[in-house]
Amino acid sequence: MKLYFHVDMDAFFVSVEELFDPSLKGKPVVVGGKADQRGVVSAASYAARKYGVHSAMPLRTAYKLCPQAIFVEGHRERYTEYSRKVYTVLQSFTPRVEMASIDEAYLDMTGTERLHGPPLEAAHKLHNAVKAATDLNCSVGIAASRMVAKVCSDQAKPNGILWIPPGQEANFLAPLDVRKIPGVGKVTEQNLHACGIRKVGDLAKLDPAFIEQRFGNWGLALAGKAKGLDSGAWFDGEIGEGHDPKSVSHEHTFMTDTADTDTLDAMLVKLSEKVARRLRDHGVWARTVQIKLRYSDFSTFTRSKTLDHATQIDTELAEAARSLFHKAWTKKPIRLLGVYGQQLEENEGQTSLIAETRTDNWRKALAAVDKIRGKYGDDGIVSLAAGMPAQFRAKVHENPENLPGKGPEKGPMKEAGNEKG
Repeated sequence: MKLYFHVDMDAFFVSVEELFDPSLKGKPVVVGGKADQRGVVSAASYAARKYGVHSAMPLRTAYKLCPQAIFVEGHRERYTEYSRKVYTVLQSFTPRVEMASIDEAYLDMTGTERLHGPPLEAAHKLHNAVKAATDLNCSVGIAASRMVAKVCSDQAKPNGILWIPPGQEANFLAPLDVRKIPGVGKVTEQNLHACGIRKVGDLAKLDPAFIEQRFGNWGLALAGKAKGLDSGAWFDGEIGEGHDPKSVSHEHTFMTDTADTDTLDAMLVKLSEKVARRLRDHGVWARTVQIKLRYSDFSTFTRSKTLDHATQIDTELAEAARSLFHKAWTKKPIRLLGVYGQQLEENEGQTSLIAETRTDNWRKALAAVDKIRGKYGDDGIVSLAAGMPAQFRAKVHENPENLPGKGPEKGPMKEAGNEKG
């Protein structure tokens, strides 16, 4: 019988900020930016949540709900440091650890009873070890499936432990709202409500064939989750086996919508640089370049181009991205830009002799640049001249590049994930 732990740090970003500024403790705190900025809440203290503030909410909405809150832009380097401390503790309990985000992880604890004791005893040991190493609280969910373990840790918050013995999964899940199932968002919840499905137990009673007809393959995964199974893409693969990226991307939302050509060009170059760096970190090449542009009215468009050879060179990605953009842009103010490297390959393929010489020179130069960036960070240290004017500050809530134990370890984790607990 499998035994999984899901460890979720409690209000992680806020808790780390409190370590450096104890005066924040017990107060409504919002991490993610200033109250008047465009952006979203990355984390909210439990005191702020009482006013309805939650992660992914616009900062300006959070201010309306809780104007007395203390708004903090956040410190990604601190969250990175403490995430790695947590990861080190988790690895001391089992080598099979997978960081799902900067503040949560799955552990395969199967077969560790002789070393750590039965499930609850092991969870208390882990709970205390995390507290001792970081002075932070966490919640631990324990179950025979990862899906149920994740739901357990959420139900145990804050600073709790919850174990569902094998065979009790369906009984535990039945009275919970369907939104508690991992992967069920607001839209899916509304669709389920339209079918009269409000509790997980309602979903578990339905004929899987009906669910598949109504929701497709996602419906079959939902039916499995309602019974406590690890169904769907969320739980593909084994813990700790590693996962190669399917694509690499970076996006930027401007503080003020802009139609300035120089500003937009510079940002495309800066985004291309970041994508290229991550491609090199992962040892893959992108055959297709895609851009995303979102206008002031939130209308969003993507355009893509397949290159004659796969690349991980900054200038080649930037040239393709800018070409795509200027063919698609209608001169209206832009709210968001994104650059994506897709159709990833394990080598760059055949190039011409002239192109190969130029590419080899870039490889050598970028290898040196990557060493500098790895030591001092990406932002503003070394950049293509065309990208220098771009003011790019990676936001706290953006997806992490290199989670501890997951992906390349050539440099520090650059960005923090959207934190919920």
